[in-house]
Amino acid sequence: MNIKLTCLSCGQANRIPQDRLRAKPKCGTCGAPLVGAAPVEISLDVLKKAERMDDLPLIVDFWAAWCGPCRMMAPEFAKAAQALQGVARFAKLDTEAFPAAGGRYGIRGIPLLIAFRGGREIGRRTGVTPAQEIADWVGASAGK
Repeated sequence: MNIKLTCLSCGQANRIPQDRLRAKPKCGTCGAPLVGAAPVEISLDVLKKAERMDDLPLIVDFWAAWCGPCRMMAPEFAKAAQALQGVARFAKLDTEAFPAAGGRYGIRGIPLLIAFRGGREIGRRTGVTPAQEIADWVGASAGK
């Protein structure tokens, strides 16, 4: 079975056989990894497309450089991304660089994690969260 994934670098839609998710598939257009072991910085335009199209859960950390708790959570988010490689994709969106994200996603505080899959939001969590709790939350949100 093929799944749809948006390249988090160029925004191109890709179809990948599900059994190849752990084989480090790359975007057919730009060659960027589609499923990596680390969170990817994304733009609001790419997020809008990925949230609509992706079949694999996309976990987005909404953050800002001035936010102390966001900086504290960054290594935990990265650990969770590594642990869940092939199960979910992890991305970071800088709310200072993309202020329109606040209104679009109803952001009231950061750090904020939102999980998307198949065109809808499947979960939301605020505050600094340890890697294991993020992994547990992703599993519960994705129905695993």
